[in-house]
Amino acid sequence: MNAQDSRRWQLLAIVVVIGYLTYLLAPVLMPFVLAGMLAYLGDPLADRLEKLGLGRTLAVTIVFVVILLLTVGALLLLIPLISRQVDNLIQNLPSYGAWIRDTAVPWVQAKLRLDPHTFDTGRVMDAVKEHIGSIGSVIGKLSRSGVGVLMWMTNLVLIPVVAFYLLRDWDRLVAWIDAMLPRSIEPTVAHLARESDKVLGAFVRGQLLVMLALGIFYGAGLALVGLSVGPLIGMIAGLLSFVPYLGFIIGFGAAVIAVLVQYGDWTHLLLVCGVFVIGQLLEGYVLVPKLVGDKIGLHPVAVIFAVLAGGYLFGFLGVLLALPAASVILVLLRYLTERYRMSGLYTDTGPDDPVIAEVDVTVSIDDGAAPADTSAPPGRSDGSPPPAS
Repeated sequence: MNAQDSRRWQLLAIVVVIGYLTYLLAPVLMPFVLAGMLAYLGDPLADRLEKLGLGRTLAVTIVFVVILLLTVGALLLLIPLISRQVDNLIQNLPSYGAWIRDTAVPWVQAKLRLDPHTFDTGRVMDAVKEHIGSIGSVIGKLSRSGVGVLMWMTNLVLIPVVAFYLLRDWDRLVAWIDAMLPRSIEPTVAHLARESDKVLGAFVRGQLLVMLALGIFYGAGLALVGLSVGPLIGMIAGLLSFVPYLGFIIGFGAAVIAVLVQYGDWTHLLLVCGVFVIGQLLEGYVLVPKLVGDKIGLHPVAVIFAVLAGGYLFGFLGVLLALPAASVILVLLRYLTERYRMSGLYTDTGPDDPVIAEVDVTVSIDDGAAPADTSAPPGRSDGSPPPAS
């Protein structure tokens, strides 16, 4: 084994070890990942303040205070609203269950000519109540557990502390990582890091703005229609919009059920449809092109697969990091594709395959006359005799 192959195996071993450690430590990485995301979002603003003559610590302090005030203000504004909406939803759950049992299920049975006992609503409601009860017992045990409360409080305090230090030392960390890279791969890694930063910047900042704008639009639109739980449905639809069509499907389905239970007429149903149609047009033609752009280029199927795979491998942390990781992987795949197109494996034509023979195919139209025999005799296209069998 030569020196180059040895270096490649060493790099592969390092990547495998880092990936395995990340998989093992996934349960405790959540506060650090959230802190890293906050530091990544705040670093450009801190750099701009530095260019104005402020020191790094002062610039980071200003950015950190602004982010903290925005977060606290959003929580103070949203928590009472969400609490009222959840209370309203819980009060209306019996009405939703009665509508499904007395209206929706008989209509489906009549249209599909199903047996009346196909949908046992009583059994379904008993199962839902049982699962809700079990979830409540689990939440109650967790809330009474001192360890659970301690971990929750530790993460709550740890996230802003880690975010502040990461934001303060962000440039140092980047420089240290660059200095620790093997010199043979440093130019390539630096190029891929710059490309990944462009993609991540477009995705993280743009997609957060898209989610916020859609949540506000759907919530305000459904509230104007008159839905009592409209703001809650709008916020959920906006938060889930990072997965293509998931926020639209869940939000539209929940809004349709809510408007049929609350009003039961065509006017309000059409108004709800209009809100979601305008929301989709706004997302597809205004928000995503202006805020996200086409730098990511992830196919909707790839987005759905990334979210499902991330959730299966790393739980909520995987769902949180699925699309940023998929964006970086897309940059790597583009680089590998270019390397492949420049390699001899792709560019070398190779000798002609003697087994492949060209066959002329003639398609004639039956018009009553005998078709002319224009098929070429078997053999090569240059007139040489066919190879001996």
